[in-house]
Amino acid sequence: MIDHVSLGVADLERSRRFYDAALRPLGLVRTIDFEDRGSDYGAIAGQCGVEFTITRERAVATSRGLHLCFRAPDREAVRAFHAAALHAGGIDDGAPDERPRYHSDYYAAFVVDPDGHRIEAVCHAPMRSIVV
Repeated sequence: MIDHVSLGVADLERSRRFYDAALRPLGLVRTIDFEDRGSDYGAIAGQCGVEFTITRERAVATSRGLHLCFRAPDREAVRAFHAAALHAGGIDDGAPDERPRYHSDYYAAFVVDPDGHRIEAVCHAPMRSIVV
């Protein structure tokens, strides 16, 4: 349904460092830079692999009610995302943990990026295997 999402950032190099670190544990890497305008991220290189973009903007507005959620392959990736994001300058907005109010297997972590955007990583897989 959605091809990609873009966020405006004030300091492109700072945000590149942040998103390079935070998204790598989720399997997303920077695939292309548009000089001093922005960068694309995705699981595969090339325009068809773009999933997320950052663009340098003169004024950056954030909305507390808006956040972006990236899917993690497992709970370890959620923990690695959170640790990498904090180390790269993010602010904790919810440590890795189960969030049963969403559903019984919802495991997520939340951070605020250097521009104030709220981002999340989530794993929906059950903690233990289901025997059929």
